[in-house]
Amino acid sequence: MKISQKGLYALQAMMMLARHHNQGAIRIRDIAYEEELPEKFLELILLELKNARMVESARGAKGGYQLRRPPSEIRLSEIIRLIDGPLAPFGDADQLSSLIDRDAAHRALYQVFLDVRDAAAKILESTTIADIADPAPSPRHKSRKKNEATLLPMVVHGNIQRTDK
Repeated sequence: MKISQKGLYALQAMMMLARHHNQGAIRIRDIAYEEELPEKFLELILLELKNARMVESARGAKGGYQLRRPPSEIRLSEIIRLIDGPLAPFGDADQLSSLIDRDAAHRALYQVFLDVRDAAAKILESTTIADIADPAPSPRHKSRKKNEATLLPMVVHGNIQRTDK
């Protein structure tokens, strides 16, 4: 599975809309600014999300886009499949299952691909936009002060040398 730049932008835009859920429509310009996305490309992405009924638009001075459903009901898998297609490296799960049945010599390889697809699909199916939209950093990614440097040991010719001397 590969997520394109377009898919990444779609996920970022949906996260931003989730953070502002129930605050009314958000202008494309504001989404693009907050998420640092190219505005023209974002327009096309939001139109595709609108056609898929994930977002809705409002016209006028207070116009823009908003989520059509609560963030807790929008799964990452839906967005990725819409923008980038199937999650599997070789098409969909049915195609991989067919290859496993037909090609005995490479059955183990295709089974690995199916297992990878199933694991990725399980994670993406069980993760919603609400799960990842929270602006607070996750405990796994401890934030450092902007100007705080980290000292790491440096390996020179197999010997570890400290750079903090």
